[in-house]
Amino acid sequence: MTLQELYTSIGGDFEQATRVLRVEKLIDKHIRKFADNPIFERLFAATESMDPTELFESTHAIKGVCSNLGLTKLAALASDVTEEYRPGNARKLSDEEVKAKLAALKEGYEKTIEGIKAYTEA
Repeated sequence: MTLQELYTSIGGDFEQATRVLRVEKLIDKHIRKFADNPIFERLFAATESMDPTELFESTHAIKGVCSNLGLTKLAALASDVTEEYRPGNARKLSDEEVKAKLAALKEGYEKTIEGIKAYTEA
């Protein structure tokens, strides 16, 4: 599996990753490290407590990481939660709606990890 095939399989935007990181070797390096990023564990823990500060901080960090790597679907899901809990913003979603977005983010993350695992083992 090539790096571009990985991006196709996980619904990523390889061109965006290329615009940000510029060199395929850097994209490869960072996509391989993606599963080791502790920010997702922080988010999953915050999902249990629904701590607004932790939800904001973790989804904001995830949005940045995913945007830089061209993982646009994950970045968009993280952005929705980020904006919901951004200090100064009025809440627009119910806790149930937020939990649904977080569940979709977790599902997308797991699919991405499966794809990366297949890529690294190929």
